[in-house]
Parts: sequence; structure tokens; C-alpha cells
Amino acid sequence: MIGEPMPNPKDAVIADLNRQMDAFFGAGRSVQEVAQGVSGVKDGTYGGGHSSKLRAERDRLAPGLKQLAEIGTSINKAAAAIGIDHKRARLIARENGFKFSDNP
Repeated sequence: MIGEPMPNPKDAVIADLNRQMDAFFGAGRSVQEVAQGVSGVKDGTYGGGHSSKLRAERDRLAPGLKQLAEIGTSINKAAAAIGIDHKRARLIARENGFKFSDNP
């Protein structure tokens, strides 16, 4: 016991996983790919309530920003008119598929 090297726990986990995969495929089963959203899990998002509230607020502001974008207002002036930061206005535009004019 003393002086003997300890087994690597990573090797034990890998060996167990390989044993389980051999049993799975040996029983004639095959791999299935589940499309994103079917399981209710969204990749790359937290899915918490706070992000949903922020998204709802952005959706509420989107029509006003879109009207300003359609009449040719710059992003900085539109954001100031709505009372938000220009970065947030850019995010809202990207999420809702409209663009602001490049001319300030």
C-alpha cells in the first residue's frame, strides 16, 4: 500500500465508459441524434427567467426602434430617442432583422 502508485481515476472512468459502450452496441442498439429543442434543452443559453425578462423588454422596444430605422435615423440618435444604449439598440436590430442607416 505505502509506496505503491495509485491507479489513475481517469483511466478507470474511461474503461467503464468503454465497457458500457460495448454492452450498448453489442446488444444491437444504435446511436440516435436528437434535434435541438426536442428535448427542451437549448444549447448556448441559460434559459433562466432573467434572460426571458430581458428578451421581453427588448421585444417591447423593437417596434419603436424599427420605425426610427425605417425613416433613416442613425443608431445613436434612435437609441437616445428611446432612452437606451446604442449597443442594446444594435442587439435589438440584429434580433429583429432590421438595420440602421450608416449616416449619423
